[in-house]
Amino acid sequence: MVPIVVVMALILVLAGLVAVYVAYPHRGERMPATPWLGEAMAKAADAAPLIEEEDERLFDLTGEYEESDRRR
Repeated sequence: MVPIVVVMALILVLAGLVAVYVAYPHRGERMPATPWLGEAMAKAADAAPLIEEEDERLFDLTGEYEESDRRR
């Protein structure tokens, strides 16, 4: 019973962090109550990899893509 309660508490904390991230640092706003947490989340967001324009063509699922020279 105790492990279930601990895991559920961790899940709720993680969900709260995601909600706070989406509400403030993801939109570029400062967090009013805990600015240190907002700065830490902003640093994590800046460190995350981004999908560049070239990658978007690789992951395009519309079916409109160019065949490479190897496939021809």
